[in-house]
Amino acid sequence: MEQLEEQLLAKILALQKERHAANTDRSQQQHDIEKELNALQNRVAELEHGAPSYSPPDAFKVTIPVQNNYMYARMKKSLPELYAFTICMWLKSKALSGLGTPFSYSVPTQANEIVLLEWGSNPLELLINDKVAQLPLSLKDKAWHHVCVAWTTRDGKWSAYQDGEQRGSGENLASWHAIKPQGVIILGQEQDTLGGRFDATQAFVGELAHFAVWDHMLAPAEILALANCTSHLQGNVIQWDDQAVEVFGGASKAAFTACDEGRKA
Repeated sequence: MEQLEEQLLAKILALQKERHAANTDRSQQQHDIEKELNALQNRVAELEHGAPSYSPPDAFKVTIPVQNNYMYARMKKSLPELYAFTICMWLKSKALSGLGTPFSYSVPTQANEIVLLEWGSNPLELLINDKVAQLPLSLKDKAWHHVCVAWTTRDGKWSAYQDGEQRGSGENLASWHAIKPQGVIILGQEQDTLGGRFDATQAFVGELAHFAVWDHMLAPAEILALANCTSHLQGNVIQWDDQAVEVFGGASKAAFTACDEGRKA
């Protein structure tokens, strides 16, 4: 097994050199390199620690252990055109300064179609079509938190929730804008172009789970029930499923049950 690990690690080093030489716009060639590299790194992890044992398919988390511009997760499914949404997730930040970018959604004509971002000493922000709302959430205590952001194009109304409690709301955030379809959802990095050109200073470091999207604003009681684990409501647009999430660059998946580990943390 040691010989097999050595062979796999040698292949990883070779792929890392290819990755650095690839075009910065995340071309298909680089995407293929990232996919093969990730598969090899997962295989090494399996040899060292055994394969993941999570089941059902949503009982997992994504871990991004280091701040850089190449570790991330990508949702295989995109969004339809949306006139409202709720996006929820569990997250545990390990950042020393700003939270980074838990998620970003980019479309060909707008890199910042939907972004949740806390960069450096700036406050946490929700960007929609490059318009900005500052969110009064506090997520840097290295504990698990349930986070939801909800928005509707009607008057640009938005709400932000932490651990089931509404912490902020407002209006005039990208009023009457329709969220464009067929973009790319990235967890852990902010996209400067469709699916790529990441900036290490804006990267998320920590763990993420149960990223889900609805095509309407959830009621406060529904969000509270999700955070308290008294509801298992699934996103009607995006669901958290092992087969729907790809990890790249050394990001990894591991077993996680939000209603056990998240509430104890």
